[in-house]
Amino acid sequence: MPEASHTPEPLYDLEDEYRPEPEPEPQPPAWQDGSLRIGIHTSIAGDITNALDSAQKLGCNALQIFSTSPRMWPRPGSRVLDVDATRFRARREELALGPLVIHCNYLINMASSEPVMRTRAIQAFHEEIVRGMALGADFLVLHPGSALGGAIEPAIARIAHGLRQAARGLRMGGLRILIENTSGMGAAVGSRFGEIRAIFDAAPDLSLGCCVDTAHTLEAGYEIRTADGLEKTFDAIESTVGLANVAVIHVNDSKTPLGSRVDRHQHLGRGTIGLQAFARILTHPRLGPLPPAGLLGRAFILETPIDRPGDDRRNVRELWKLSGAPADLIPKAQKDFSMFRSERAAAAKSGGARAGKTAARSKKKRSRTAARRKK
Repeated sequence: MPEASHTPEPLYDLEDEYRPEPEPEPQPPAWQDGSLRIGIHTSIAGDITNALDSAQKLGCNALQIFSTSPRMWPRPGSRVLDVDATRFRARREELALGPLVIHCNYLINMASSEPVMRTRAIQAFHEEIVRGMALGADFLVLHPGSALGGAIEPAIARIAHGLRQAARGLRMGGLRILIENTSGMGAAVGSRFGEIRAIFDAAPDLSLGCCVDTAHTLEAGYEIRTADGLEKTFDAIESTVGLANVAVIHVNDSKTPLGSRVDRHQHLGRGTIGLQAFARILTHPRLGPLPPAGLLGRAFILETPIDRPGDDRRNVRELWKLSGAPADLIPKAQKDFSMFRSERAAAAKSGGARAGKTAARSKKKRSRTAARRKK
């Protein structure tokens, strides 16, 4: 009887084990390169991508936009078309602009206790998040809302709950929500930085930060015009929201005085804050672009008025000047470009198109009337 053959079992080699390649470490965005980031709120009139070109032509390396009309409730389900979002992201990368900040609709009031208004606010903010994600935005700035005569504590709880409801089910990725401080006009929540901290604490599962508006800060009673007052304001911010969480600063002069609680923006140097104070703010190490004292990619964004052609370009130029940045690091602005002129032209073109359609409809109506009379 032949002997059974025994094939030796192959030895297990650890080198034969499949090991998937580790996921690469996420790289910081290009705008977090330690450079100073300065921008302005640009118009999306005509085509949302125009906002990027406007920022570049004005000499900015960052920008803020609205994702839809800021003073009208958007239609339910209002989204950015995929083709427009793709084109926007590609153009932004081409122009090397960042961060991209989106300011939310002014009508959103997360502090409201009125059921219909509250539901509408949560839905509108949800759609702001969705549009921000589609456009590849870095920050979404929201006014916390008004208590409308009610107590602050329940209003803060409603704000935090509304934020969580709006963000439910969304993977926001790199998009961060920033709560903007307010002037305290009316019953607005957020005129004290402790109130913004309370919103953070009530929504610990969200990535929240703070946007500090210089005009609102002065109008709320923080003396930022003197060196000593600015340090005390920084201390107040550090002990509440934390300066490391202040990713965006709205740089606006104020038409109203210290503690007025009235929100009115003014051109740099023409208001009650003044150029000297802005120079101190722009060059302060605690607001610098580099750690450990500063923050990589912190952006200074203008929301100043555009009363005449060139006001936008002049305010951007003034901001760069106040920053003390070397001339070779300042983006070049396009001579004579202004959103004032561009918006007027777009409005005139749009108005002309509407007028032409109205005239055509009137002519058609007159023709139908004449035909009926002949019969």
